Amino acid sequence: MRYFIELAYKGTNYHGWQIQPDAKSVQETLNKALSILLKSEIDILGAGRTDAGVHAKQMFAHFDFDSDFDKEKLVHKLNSFLPKDIAVFKIHAVHPEAHARFDATKRTYEYQIHTKKNAFEADDSWQYGLPLRTDLMNDACKILFEYTDFECFSKTNSDVNTFNCSIQEAFWQQSEDKLLFTISADRFLRNMVRAIVGTMINIGLEKVSLDDFRKIIESKDRSQAGFSVPAHGLYLTKIEYPYIK
Repeated sequence: MRYFIELAYKGTNYHGWQIQPDAKSVQETLNKALSILLKSEIDILGAGRTDAGVHAKQMFAHFDFDSDFDKEKLVHKLNSFLPKDIAVFKIHAVHPEAHARFDATKRTYEYQIHTKKNAFEADDSWQYGLPLRTDLMNDACKILFEYTDFECFSKTNSDVNTFNCSIQEAFWQQSEDKLLFTISADRFLRNMVRAIVGTMINIGLEKVSLDDFRKIIESKDRSQAGFSVPAHGLYLTKIEYPYIK
């Protein structure tokens, strides 16, 4: 039988989602906890990979187990067993062919910036104090909808078959000393959101024009795009599936 596990984690203490040699990962931590509690070797497969230091307010992964079990009781046991920076919300029974990665229809990320020093947000949001033209940054968001190939924002030497992504929404919001970027797509490339944010920071500084932004995308060259903003401001916030409400 196949199950989806729905969870959240703070990525500060982990070397990303994916199992890494000689480094602590969220996937490995969950594998160990499930294997101990279910008394069987469990290997979960996530909806995607988050880099070291990136957080997830909602993540899904699937695993197989031969028999049924009390899902609510296992959620309670997992939350007692796991470290405080990983929280399990729910376990869903799904059809045997359901796939956490390939069946996701929409993924949403947020990037959080605080513009004044804040002792309580230093690890969870990026501090950036220079004034930014958010109107120009939102104009750049509209340009993203004109394209599907985003190789220019992908980590170099990425092992992917296509650089095409269908961006469904992208916008900036500012409230007092907080700046929030939200972006949704069917899929994302490695480092894509952090590279988009870094490039848009340069647009907000008026170092890069909107015409330049189009040329960057059309170049398909990562070196033409902006810097990659720090990981600790990035959050995977939502993943959608046709069979999970």
